[in-house]
Amino acid sequence: MAKAPRPGSVKTRLAQSLSLQSVTELYRCLLSDTIALAKSLDQVEVVIMCPVPDVEELSRAVGSTVPIVGQTGQGLAAGLTSVFAHFTTRGHQRVIAFNSDSPHLPASVLVASFDALESDDLVVGPTYDGGYYLVGARASYPGLFTSDGMGTGSALETLLRRAGALGLSVHLTDPFYDIDVAADLSQLADDLQRIPGKAPRTAKWLLQRASERANEGFQ
Repeated sequence: MAKAPRPGSVKTRLAQSLSLQSVTELYRCLLSDTIALAKSLDQVEVVIMCPVPDVEELSRAVGSTVPIVGQTGQGLAAGLTSVFAHFTTRGHQRVIAFNSDSPHLPASVLVASFDALESDDLVVGPTYDGGYYLVGARASYPGLFTSDGMGTGSALETLLRRAGALGLSVHLTDPFYDIDVAADLSQLADDLQRIPGKAPRTAKWLLQRASERANEGFQ
């Protein structure tokens, strides 16, 4: 799941510590590395779903690397609903949705998530801030995703409560962090300094930014 890399429309909470141009450049790197991560998995079809107005611009940004599908409705809840309504009806029995906030996610977590859907209805990857970095399902479950609590510290709690109300079995993966605020970006920079191959394009951008800031300090 992605948006077009347009200034002011992506990673808006990072705009408190970065310029809009820098946020957009970073988003392009995150998106590129996330696509590479997804495509590293064997026997997995990779498709981007985005808001309909973003389809053309996003297509130009990623080229022909990945097919792009416009979601039905607006907002994250509508996007997640669209993912499972669209792809599970095409015969796919295990579908996982995640966005460009976690290009540093180990591929093994995605593999394990697909495996979990062999026995459970849902798989969810919790973040440390009360949200989730991925969600997978074997079917479309109307009413599972709503705008209530979406994008807040109660997003995971809300999702699990609705899954329970629908009688769905849920497997939780290991907690992880995604990139929402400056502290997340600092943690990512530390992680990628040790293992830049996790997200090479993002690692290069962060290294260049650190170098520029260091040079500014000596002026």
